[in-house]
Amino acid sequence: MIKSRLISLHGGHSGQFCCHAEDRLEDLVQAYIDKGFKAVGISEHMPPPEEKFLYPDEIKNGLTLKDLEVRFALYFKELDRLQSIYKKEIRIFKGFETETVSGSADRVRAFIRQFKPDYIVGSVHHVYDRCFDYSAQDYEQILSQAGSVQDLYIAYFDAQYDMILELKPFVVGHFDLIRIFDPDFEEHMELLPVRKRIQRNLALVRKLGLVLDYNLRPLWRKEKAPYLAPVILEQAKALKIPVVPGDDAHSREQAGMFVSRAVETLEQMGFSTQWPRPIVLTNV
Repeated sequence: MIKSRLISLHGGHSGQFCCHAEDRLEDLVQAYIDKGFKAVGISEHMPPPEEKFLYPDEIKNGLTLKDLEVRFALYFKELDRLQSIYKKEIRIFKGFETETVSGSADRVRAFIRQFKPDYIVGSVHHVYDRCFDYSAQDYEQILSQAGSVQDLYIAYFDAQYDMILELKPFVVGHFDLIRIFDPDFEEHMELLPVRKRIQRNLALVRKLGLVLDYNLRPLWRKEKAPYLAPVILEQAKALKIPVVPGDDAHSREQAGMFVSRAVETLEQMGFSTQWPRPIVLTNV
């Protein structure tokens, strides 16, 4: 177990290694220490398997796939340095956040072999190999391709199921991210085909002994609920699935944001706050 009441196992994105983040990674680590964290997981985005999956901000900055690979290697080198420097103040768990596109599973395994992370965060940002969470415009275009909100949600949760089954990520990242630009998500998650897939995916998380990310980034955007939505959080509780806060921080300012509130919420609901220690479960 992790000996720290305050924890984040999803986040630590920095401008040093992520185009849509700010500040140096060391700045974020120092912020966690200043806020009383004794342990934190850092999970930067992995490079995609092909150039066509680069994010718009990466393209805007003139980066190539090779550039991202070099930067990713430097990221793990920096994590090693920070672990050594700050080992008396904070336990840093080295991780990375997956993509879920064609060819990504083999890419994840290769990175695990190469960099030997402490754990991975399994996330889905794409449906039909198209990123849906970068902008509302992108989301609407992919929704149009899906044909209906129900079909979009189905495609997302099916992709998530396959990712969980194949990669067995210690942390399942922002489980219900597909609702990011959907103001009526509570209604849509109650649609029978969607609800069945949510229940199926949660059952798989429980069976494999994985952890759900209680992702707090929506609170920073002043939205009404973190990922997990309340209905999913209640199901996780009923299934006795461990739920661990993730600030999904993209700057020093955001490091540790809302984590105290999240811990209190989980305690009040009856979740254990004896946080499980991250491990790699993916077969390589």
